[in-house]
Amino acid sequence: MRVVPIILSGGSGTRLWPISRSSYPKQYKAINGNSKFSLLQETIKRIETLENICSPIIVCNEEHRFLVAEQCKEINIKPKDIILEPVGKNTAPAILVAAMRAFEDEKNANLLVLSSDHIISNQNQFLKAIESGRTHSENGKIVLFGVIPDRPETGYGYIKIDNNPNLEIKQICEFIEKPDLDKAKLFIEEGNYLWNSGIFLFTISTIKNEFKKYANKLLNQVQKSYKNKIKDFDFLRVDKNEFEKCESISIDNAIIENTKEAIVIPLAKGWSDIGNWFTLWQSSEKDNDKNFVGGRVYSENNKNCYLRSESRFVLALGLEDTVVVETDDVVLVGNIKNAQEIKRIVNKLKNDNLPEIDSHSLVYRPWGNYKSMLSGDRWQVKLIRVKPGASLSLQMHHHRAEHWVVVKGTADVEIDGVRTLLSENESIHIPLGTKHRLRNPGKLMLELIEIQSGAYLKEDDIVRFNDIYGRNF
Repeated sequence: MRVVPIILSGGSGTRLWPISRSSYPKQYKAINGNSKFSLLQETIKRIETLENICSPIIVCNEEHRFLVAEQCKEINIKPKDIILEPVGKNTAPAILVAAMRAFEDEKNANLLVLSSDHIISNQNQFLKAIESGRTHSENGKIVLFGVIPDRPETGYGYIKIDNNPNLEIKQICEFIEKPDLDKAKLFIEEGNYLWNSGIFLFTISTIKNEFKKYANKLLNQVQKSYKNKIKDFDFLRVDKNEFEKCESISIDNAIIENTKEAIVIPLAKGWSDIGNWFTLWQSSEKDNDKNFVGGRVYSENNKNCYLRSESRFVLALGLEDTVVVETDDVVLVGNIKNAQEIKRIVNKLKNDNLPEIDSHSLVYRPWGNYKSMLSGDRWQVKLIRVKPGASLSLQMHHHRAEHWVVVKGTADVEIDGVRTLLSENESIHIPLGTKHRLRNPGKLMLELIEIQSGAYLKEDDIVRFNDIYGRNF
C-alpha cells in the first residue's frame, strides 16, 4: 500500500519571533543549525526515500501559498496538492481535508501526518519506525510515534504506555496534557511515558471510520467544504463559508484520545518540536560551553546561550542562559529559560501596530521580493527584486507616487498603457493615480530602487486590475 504524506504547515510560530513572524513563519526558515533548507523542505526531504512514497499533500494558510510553492520548486518536488485553509481550525479539519484529497487518487493508502516544524536528527531510526508502523496501519491501527524523553519537559504532551520491555509496539494507557515541572520529573523517574510527537500513520479507511464514530458532525461539515472546492493555479481552495463552520479541534482531542485502535512506536532521542528558543537551543549543536553560535557572532566567556546573527556583527561577552537573536530590524535579548513568554509579549505588542511584529523588512512575493530600506513620515525607500520573466500586477495607488531607478537588469514599465524599457541607471516617475505595471523581460534578476512619497504608504493602498498570480488583495 502506498504512503501519502500529509504535511501540516499552517502555524504562525510566534514563539520564535523575531526570526519567525506571521508573514514568514519558522517552517519556511532555515533555522536548523547550518542547514540550507527550511524546516518544510527538510520535512519533505527526510521521507523521500520511503518505499512507495507519493508526492506530499501540504496544508497551509492562504497567505503562505506562494512560499510553499516556491520552496517545493527549489527542491524539485511537485506536491500532489497544496490545500489552502481559509481560516485556521486546528489539525482535525486540516487532516480530514487532506485525506479527502488523497482518496481521489489512491482510494486507500497509508496517510503519514507530519508537522512542518520538527527537527529529526536520527533520520534512519525515524524511517525504520515508519516502515515498522505500516503493517499495523494496514491492519486498521492508528500508529503514533512517541519520543523517549531525556529530560523533564513541560512544553510537550505525554503518552503513558505499558512497561513491557519485550514489546516493540506499545499499548497506550493514557494521554496527559502538558504537565507542570514536578509531574514531568515524575514521568522521567517512572520511565513509562513518551512525548507525543504529533506524527501519525493510518489508512484513509481507518481514519474515516473513526471520524464517523467520534466526530461525525465534523466529518460531514468538512465534506461540505471539500465538495465545493476550487482549483486555483497550483492550489486547492475549499469552500470558505462551509469551512468556517467547522469545529476548531485537534486530531488528538477529536479522535486519538477516544479511539480503541491507537498504538505507539517509541523513538529514541533525536526529535524536537521547535516551539521556542529554548527547545531550539536544546536541539542545536553547541560548543564546549554549551553555546549555539550562528552567523556573524563573536562569543567570549558565555555559557548556555543561543547567539544568532542574521545580518550585523554581534559581540557577546560574559552572558549566561541568554538568547540573543539579531535581524536587520529587530534585536531580541532575554533569559533563554523565559522563552515561553515571547508569544504573550508578541501578542501584546500587536496592539501597538508595530510593523516588526508581523513582517520582516524583507517581504517575499510570487514575483520576487522587496526590502524596506529607509522611511520617514511621507516617504519610503525600498529595494525591489523581480525574478526573470516575472511581473507585478497592473495596479494603482490612491495616496502615493513612486519613482523607480534601475540598478541591475532591465525593466519593462507600463504606465497608463504606455510601455517603456529601462536599463541600468535609468529611472521613471509613476504619478499618483496612474495604472502601472513592472515586468522583468530579461534572464537576470531585476533590481531597482523605489522611492515612495505621499500621505499614506502602507501596502493596502493597492488597487489591482490584473494579476497573473490570481491575487485580488
